[in-house]
Amino acid sequence: MDYFYIGIDDTDSPDGMCTTFLASSILNEFRENNIEIIDFPRLIRLNPFARFKTRGNGGVSFKLGMDQNIALAKEIVLKYVSELSMFDCDNTNPGVVFYQGEITEEMIDYAFKAIYSIITIDEAEEFANNIGAEIHKFKKGRGIIGSIAAISCPLEDYTYELLAYRHPSRYGTVRNIDYDSVVKMDRETYPETFENIDGKYLAIEPKTPCPVLYGIRSNSPEVLETARDIVIPNEEIVDSCIFKTNQHTDMHIQNASSINELKQYSCYKIRGFVKDKPHIIEGGHMFFTLYDKTGEIECGAYEPTKNFRKVVAKLRAGDEVELYGGIGEQNTFNIEKFQVIKLNDFVYKNPICECGKRMTSAGKGKGFKCKSCGNKIESDEKVPEKIERTLINGKFYETPVSARRHLSKPLIRMNLE
Repeated sequence: MDYFYIGIDDTDSPDGMCTTFLASSILNEFRENNIEIIDFPRLIRLNPFARFKTRGNGGVSFKLGMDQNIALAKEIVLKYVSELSMFDCDNTNPGVVFYQGEITEEMIDYAFKAIYSIITIDEAEEFANNIGAEIHKFKKGRGIIGSIAAISCPLEDYTYELLAYRHPSRYGTVRNIDYDSVVKMDRETYPETFENIDGKYLAIEPKTPCPVLYGIRSNSPEVLETARDIVIPNEEIVDSCIFKTNQHTDMHIQNASSINELKQYSCYKIRGFVKDKPHIIEGGHMFFTLYDKTGEIECGAYEPTKNFRKVVAKLRAGDEVELYGGIGEQNTFNIEKFQVIKLNDFVYKNPICECGKRMTSAGKGKGFKCKSCGNKIESDEKVPEKIERTLINGKFYETPVSARRHLSKPLIRMNLE
């Protein structure tokens, strides 16, 4: 069955706007003109390491039945993109895509490519022409890349996000949300809602000058209505919208069988061994080297991950771990979470003498001797001794809510604590 799809991306800038707000404005006018979309509007996050990504690196899309007023829908979309996009920003290059038909396997492959790697504007335009999509480029039109992906992306695992928008007069000012009401909302709706709060940090509150007052993430749209009723905004909410999204699904994570498969600007799950003791550098970033039989890569837990670095610091050479994360500008693997596969919980020490004292080396190839009683043994082999570790075999460890990427699946959604 044919449907009509609308994709929009790259309308915001670091100084304001949000493509979801633009989408919500479009939906309001759709309703005024009796245009109905199928299911929820979709928010699709793309490759977090894309070099020309937008602030949130997410495109939006709508699905309409062919019985709707398609011509009017297109007119409304293009009007709002023209009027609300942040054209003053050099890096804002909106794109709109209209597509009629079925979502094909090649379109799905395109969506995963947009999440896994890099697609150029020319590649996106050629692909749109091949599938018969109608594109509208504003300025450079880079937004057509994410617009096609937002239309094409399959959602087998998905979450929902309720976004509440503030009055324009408040843009750029400190947000005013009642902290205790967020604590209450989290207590009454968790784990169906998640990533609401982290100590005194309100994770539902953006830290950018965009129109969003707060965003609440959930496994179901119904509980978002409950959450909305509990949270107390101390400023005016002018609009709100629930999006169906690939956020917090680990959709960006590819399985890599070896380190030599890893590519820059992509995200992976990779297993290997810790080569050296994690060390911290100026600026508070922590690094260690992961290796396997094919190669090695530097891995980082950056300063914004805060106490997660203390967990990483407990790793030691020989530990086998599975890391989740991605490779950015410096070719360093940015850790989002990791699982301990097998701890190296032995140290090798000089043997204990029969008299109970620790022996010392008698020289290379000469074994060990006891300074206390004079006893000697010919073997040069040190003996293993088990040590206590605070990390636990099989356990996952993740970055705090305040440092978590949009796409990273939290342990609570993996049925883990």
